[in-house]
Amino acid sequence: MGQRVQRLQAEARGLARSHVAEMMAKVAEGLAMAADIADGGDAYPPGVREASRKLTEDGESLLLTLTAIIARTK
Repeated sequence: MGQRVQRLQAEARGLARSHVAEMMAKVAEGLAMAADIADGGDAYPPGVREASRKLTEDGESLLLTLTAIIARTK
């Protein structure tokens, strides 16, 4: 019984890591879009460009933090 519990817990941790990796990939994709908007010139309203620029900066920091956390938990 104990081995089964350990196996299921390991499987759950693996699925959680995959889920976090998928989220991080989607966040990175969104950050790339935000960077495009931030650099989009007059095609985008100034407030949208500035918000996108801030999102890009904050998001990159968040991704680095998540990467460090995941690296520590392996």
